[in-house]
Formats: sequence, C-alpha cells, structure tokens
Amino acid sequence: MSEWVCGCCGRWRVSVELIRGRYVYRLVHRYPRRFGGGKNVLGEVGSVTELAELLRRVAPVSLADLHEAA
Repeated sequence: MSEWVCGCCGRWRVSVELIRGRYVYRLVHRYPRRFGGGKNVLGEVGSVTELAELLRRVAPVSLADLHEAA
C-alpha cells in the first residue's frame, strides 16, 4: 500500500489500495493525539482526477501539497 501525506501538518493522508481488482484512492484525516487520536475516512475515489476534486471539496490541501510518507 502506498501512502502520501501533506507537508504542512501531516494530518491529511491519501492511500492507494487494491480492492477487488481495482485501485482506490482513500482520503483520511487524522486527529492529533491530544484530541483522542483516530482517523476519519472522508472519501474513496477511483482516479487521480476524482481525487483532486475530492481534495478541493473537503481538504485545505491539494495534490501538490502531498509527498510520499516515509
């Protein structure tokens, strides 16, 4: 599984998973530990174009702000 994380705070993450023979991009928002931690899945899409649209609608980051997680 590949994962990208935002460079600003690290709380916005996009993972690529193979589900039933199709690749799915999953956008997740992670909460800081001081607020109880955890994560919230905001959406799953099937293409990079749809991912860019999802990011534009629900996140303050864009594709350009993401980098590969270490």
